[in-house]
Amino acid sequence: MNISFRKNAKFCSYFSYSRILFTIAVGLLLSVQNLASAQDSTATAAAPAGGGDAAKGEALFKNNCAQCHAVTDERVVGPGLKGASSRHDFAWLSKWVRNSQAMIAAGDPYAVKIYNEYSKAQMTSFPNLSDDDIKGIFAYVDQASTAAPAAAAAPGGGPAAGGGGESGGEGPSGLFMVVLGALVVVMILVLGVLLVIVSLLSKAVGGEVESGTKPDFMTRLGSSLKKISSDPAIRSATLWIFVLLVLKATIDGAYSVGVQQGYAPKQPIAFSHKLHAGEYKIDCNYCHTGVNRGKSAHIPSANICMNCHGVIKKESPEIQKIYTSIENNQPIEWVRVHNLPDLAYFNHAQHVNVGGLECQNCHGEVEKMEVIQQRSSLTMGWCIDCHRKTEVNTKDNQYYDKLVQLHASESKEALKVADIGGLECSKCHY
Repeated sequence: MNISFRKNAKFCSYFSYSRILFTIAVGLLLSVQNLASAQDSTATAAAPAGGGDAAKGEALFKNNCAQCHAVTDERVVGPGLKGASSRHDFAWLSKWVRNSQAMIAAGDPYAVKIYNEYSKAQMTSFPNLSDDDIKGIFAYVDQASTAAPAAAAAPGGGPAAGGGGESGGEGPSGLFMVVLGALVVVMILVLGVLLVIVSLLSKAVGGEVESGTKPDFMTRLGSSLKKISSDPAIRSATLWIFVLLVLKATIDGAYSVGVQQGYAPKQPIAFSHKLHAGEYKIDCNYCHTGVNRGKSAHIPSANICMNCHGVIKKESPEIQKIYTSIENNQPIEWVRVHNLPDLAYFNHAQHVNVGGLECQNCHGEVEKMEVIQQRSSLTMGWCIDCHRKTEVNTKDNQYYDKLVQLHASESKEALKVADIGGLECSKCHY
């Protein structure tokens, strides 16, 4: 088939291709900006907890009581606590919280009734709680049990349902923006190469028309491809693109050595954080007892499991594995998920107590995980980035008063972890 061309015919002018290229690039950049704006517009802020003793009581309740009791009249392991402060005076409640077994042994009628009704499950004693602590717990129970019906009645899980989420205030991540930016650059490079190829094809076809020959389309295409393959510029560009791709793959592979992000091994017992921490709202501190006290958060012992499962779901095959472990005096061989190298030091108590971090900051939304996995990279760069961005909570802490004063004399920005030695090598490596 012969196709006739005008002498100076071009598939498309340079101006037209430049305009198309510019339009596509602007469109991609606007898409990134709109996506970022859309994510920012969905941000919401969680409402703060109430003040006074009820706020203190909420923390105490979630850390010590929520595993076995609900603020409503729902039965969990033990009875629901709704209306407990109206059924008993404070003296009775404080004795029960501090040492329920002593009251049962003394023959208190209601204590014995509850003990027998709940299969003689022994309640943990809390002798270290002060009167103010116990008053705060029941103040929170009264407040929460009153708010619970209103939350249930809210249509469509509206504001009363506590919407907002911990990640609501975040925009697109830095990695997300870098990836999109890289895609834009790659698209521009590809379009540029296509522009060069089309231009060369136009010149080749135009040259053949000027010479008076009219070969068929396949002949012209073959001739054009030969000219392109023999062009030093095209060959050099192709070689450099290949070298850069190989180099990028090598660097990415080197950076991923030792990074276990996404690691989710099968555990000896199918424990669901989604069920326990998500649905039942069991506080992380109840099982991981060392998180507020030392370097390690601790893997929970079988005894902690039996605080609940001595009564609940004893017949479950997974729970029977716990019984077997206790009977044989053999520890449950959990597979470690988050594992830092020996050269790095990390202290949970320092970050949780002093830094005020939540478990989700490093471990992700554990309460939504059926199988626990490593969500963050936990690399040095990831930690340093957090230290550079995180502001130090200096409120009501005299230790920081002088540091804040010195920092304010040199900078108008808030005091960050990096400003108080958070980037020093010896903080994490020694």
